[in-house]
Amino acid sequence: MAHTKAKGTSKNTRDSGPQYLGIKLSDGQKAGIGSILIRQRGSKILAGTNVKKGSDDTLYSMVAGIVKFSHKRKTRYDGQNKSYKVVNVVPAA
Repeated sequence: MAHTKAKGTSKNTRDSGPQYLGIKLSDGQKAGIGSILIRQRGSKILAGTNVKKGSDDTLYSMVAGIVKFSHKRKTRYDGQNKSYKVVNVVPAA
């Protein structure tokens, strides 16, 4: 005979950690080689000069320099023009 009363189980006690997405270095800040500039899901901000895009759409610097943001107009497949943000790294002289 059991001496402990039966207990229920809870199903929603687990939680995943935050993703820490967003801009990591702002306009005018110094970036080193391989510094993460932006963590994002999808290509909301495009990679410009001296910037590469990782497999998870993270943008990182290829050279040491100053971070600069700009806008770029692109024509979409349906003929619409859309303005996108672009991040560039200007090499420090």
